[in-house]
Amino acid sequence: MLEFLLALLTTATVAALLWPLMRMRLPARDRLSGELAIYRDQLAELERERAAGTLKPAEAAAARTEIERRMLAAGDAAAGSALGTTKGSAKATGKAARSSDAVQKWLPPALSLFVPLLALGLYLQTGRPGLPAAPFADRGSEHPAPSRQLDVAGLLAEARARLAQDPNDAEALAALGEGLTLEAGGTVTQPALEALQRALPARPDDARILYYLGLHEAQSGDSKAAIARWRDLEAASPPDAPWLPMLRAEIARVAKAAGLSVPPAAPPPTGPQSATPQPSREQQEAMAQLTPEQRQQAIRSMVEGLAARLADAPQDRAGWLRLANAWKVLGENANAADAYGRADTLAPVDARILADWAEAHVRQLAPGAVPSAQAVAVLERLEKAEPRNALALFYLGVAAEAAGNKPAALQRWKTLLALLPADAPIRGMLEERIKAAGG
Repeated sequence: MLEFLLALLTTATVAALLWPLMRMRLPARDRLSGELAIYRDQLAELERERAAGTLKPAEAAAARTEIERRMLAAGDAAAGSALGTTKGSAKATGKAARSSDAVQKWLPPALSLFVPLLALGLYLQTGRPGLPAAPFADRGSEHPAPSRQLDVAGLLAEARARLAQDPNDAEALAALGEGLTLEAGGTVTQPALEALQRALPARPDDARILYYLGLHEAQSGDSKAAIARWRDLEAASPPDAPWLPMLRAEIARVAKAAGLSVPPAAPPPTGPQSATPQPSREQQEAMAQLTPEQRQQAIRSMVEGLAARLADAPQDRAGWLRLANAWKVLGENANAADAYGRADTLAPVDARILADWAEAHVRQLAPGAVPSAQAVAVLERLEKAEPRNALALFYLGVAAEAAGNKPAALQRWKTLLALLPADAPIRGMLEERIKAAGG
């Protein structure tokens, strides 16, 4: 309906412009008439100068005589040309005049029709007529409010502060790689690549790391490797993972640019799933045109949408776990910890999820801070499931020391020290804490 109204409006506008152009007729004038008009203007100017006294009478008379001589010469030349014109040449002249009239008559309407048709062709070639309309209230991902913009500077500052304490912190390395990429306008720079490669062995299934490593391969010209890495990530992701639309759009974009044919994605597994709506093809293509920061904001909006749907369906344990993982990927550790807790209330989580839950808690701590009571409860469950877990041993030791139970702290820290390799970066710091605690 909207397209019809726009076409009707365009037609009315073109008609309003063409009507006076079609009716307007320019009087035909030959060369002699034009020359005589010029000479008359010269005579009138000469008379004004003579009346104003700026030209002497003798000079004015001589100038008038010269102009009149030129007028007579022009008349004689036109008369001679007319006498020498043959019947065939007269017909040719008349044909040329009619051709000129036709050009003047039809050129304006032709241009007026050509320009809208050209604009329509360009729009159909580069635009997306089938893209669904977005209500103003739903445009947060396209024009996010300043308070919700991705804080790249804050992301980098936090990652560097954590790496200063633990240079091998995989989560901080991944955040650093992402922040450096966003800071460079979506280009995976060499420092970003190095950070991501250092984080990969500790987090081989991290969607953020795998995505940016694939992006680096695409930007380096190895499109096949990028698509293969992203296909593996797509296959390993939950069916309603928030990053899947952006990932599929990137796969299609890189494949098209490289002239590669990409097989369709495998159909999602059958069975009960969270009721997260999947984006249309047009929406996925639109996401591929976004800048890296806009894509991050679009993913954030989808994660927030998943959180809103889970508020209406709080018994969806798998949905809460997916939401926790998504918040963790975005660095929203407080929200991730809350989502893990909601899933745990529905059914106790296993040791692997306990480790992720505990990590989400400790990532919220400022340097030197003591874990909260909620974090300690999760860490104690993790220690019970995995007695040699380094995260649980260290932070439960910190909590025990803060509570005045130095023997318990020393026991855990010494156990951790025995597990660490000789070149572990935190070994020196741990030995100093053991010594300060009286060990």
